Amino acid sequence: MSAASPHPDPSIRPADRRVSARIGAIAESATLAVDAKAKALKAAGRPVIGFGAGEPDFPTPGYIVDAAVAACRDPRNHRYTPAGGLPELKAAIAAKTLRDSGWAVDASQVLVTNGGKQAIYEAFAAILDPGDEVIVPAPYWTTYPESIQLAGGVSVEVVADETTGYKVTVEQLEAARTENTKVLLFVSPSNPTGAVYTRAEVEAVGRWAAEHGLWVLTDEIYEHLVYGDAEFVSLPVAVPELVGKCIVVNGVAKTYAMTGWRVGWVIGPQDVIKAATNLQSHATSNVSNVAQVAALAAVSGDLAAVDEMKVAFDRRRRTIVRMLNEIPGVVCPEPEGAFYVYPSVKALLGKEIRGRRPATSAELAGLILDEVEVAVVPGEAFGTPGYLRLSYALGDDDLVEGVARMQKLLGEAQD
Repeated sequence: MSAASPHPDPSIRPADRRVSARIGAIAESATLAVDAKAKALKAAGRPVIGFGAGEPDFPTPGYIVDAAVAACRDPRNHRYTPAGGLPELKAAIAAKTLRDSGWAVDASQVLVTNGGKQAIYEAFAAILDPGDEVIVPAPYWTTYPESIQLAGGVSVEVVADETTGYKVTVEQLEAARTENTKVLLFVSPSNPTGAVYTRAEVEAVGRWAAEHGLWVLTDEIYEHLVYGDAEFVSLPVAVPELVGKCIVVNGVAKTYAMTGWRVGWVIGPQDVIKAATNLQSHATSNVSNVAQVAALAAVSGDLAAVDEMKVAFDRRRRTIVRMLNEIPGVVCPEPEGAFYVYPSVKALLGKEIRGRRPATSAELAGLILDEVEVAVVPGEAFGTPGYLRLSYALGDDDLVEGVARMQKLLGEAQD
């Protein structure tokens, strides 16, 4: 989370404050910052390999692009449409949710948003009052605590590490619960770790939340990216008694290689969806109609495209885990979902590497970029210093070359 205070200095006149304390306290997205720096260096002619952004390297499937091209020519899409989403897309999202996770919802329970980030913020904004606490398992995606803070809530972090596969226990959650706890954030498969909770673990967490009357916000955007024997389990399906206090966020970005199209959604109780829709009606109005039509083609179609991508991701997953674990001082658990690895580099901190002694994972990430032109995201961005996050959603050749550069550099570490 950011270091800035959300409370204004009372000694400064309001007219003299250039940026509000609320917005000034928001940290830049670390993952996007790393990706932007890598792309800038690459544009300048440097042979940078970027493991920063969680973005499939595949093009959006052709049939989805074709639907968008046709939508551009349809005058109906040149006008305002309902703020909460095209009715046909909301109905298709409801049908897709039943098909993919087994949860039967009505179109009135769906809000179409400008990507998953808007879905997350609007969901928190709809249910949080100032001071409400949200239990946030860490490592966490960088946007979660910032959205909670912007919505007036307070993040309470519960940390898991590589010894537990980056999964928190019910006992840890209970230890973090207070009379101010309102929401549990639950993410499986996880960004940044790739952790996937088993069905029994999902049920245990869900029953605990239901027992204490908590809301749960669960992010299912990596639902289709699980490997081996791992299984995606939707929380409201596994624990039906949570349905009245469960909010699901999702989107087309990862499943269909549509990160730039910016279409996500929120599914939840009708009163919450209505409140979030009211907020969106003033913030952005409707999502781009062309992007919504593209998303309609995506969610209405089959999963052949993601199945093809998953084969490549699985291959890259096994390669990157093997290569990282060959580096002395690096411990990289094998992720079961998403397209990230989250290796521990704690054993390398303080060691000399090319005349420098990085004391933090942020400093180590900077050294890796400076010395071998490989961009990774430090664990500080995800609430757990001492780790690095690497996305393996990039080409096989770049992946091997990038990790080989890291192997050579980090292999030079000495006391």
